[in-house]
Amino acid sequence: MPSLATLHRHIRTIGVLALLVCAVTWALDLTGLVYACPFCRAQRSVIGLLGLLLLWPDPRGWAIRWLASALGMFGAVVAATQHFAGWRRISAGDFRFASAWWVDPFLLSGAALLAIVGLVLLLWSWQPAPRDTN
Repeated sequence: MPSLATLHRHIRTIGVLALLVCAVTWALDLTGLVYACPFCRAQRSVIGLLGLLLLWPDPRGWAIRWLASALGMFGAVVAATQHFAGWRRISAGDFRFASAWWVDPFLLSGAALLAIVGLVLLLWSWQPAPRDTN
């Protein structure tokens, strides 16, 4: 598991990866390779927007953190709502993974929830690297 300092050092790379995840999943949606899911669309959009905020030159500003928090809360609520539907089916005894398990909404919404919360926490914890004064 990478340390927080390592994640901070690579915040721009993580932002680009979030944008790539957003772009690839939107491409899959728009080409009809996956079904049009409003939950998924909201989650992938939030991941992409958080990726953009991670690319900001200094993401410590109050406006950036406020926007990231608002977007993150929206995305987390949507992901948690979709994920809870899977837990409800588990409790009812009628849960089954999708035939293509890698596109199962239960797994993807759980991953989106983790990604969204992680991106917001990374943005909030980021501090510029100390300058070498030697």
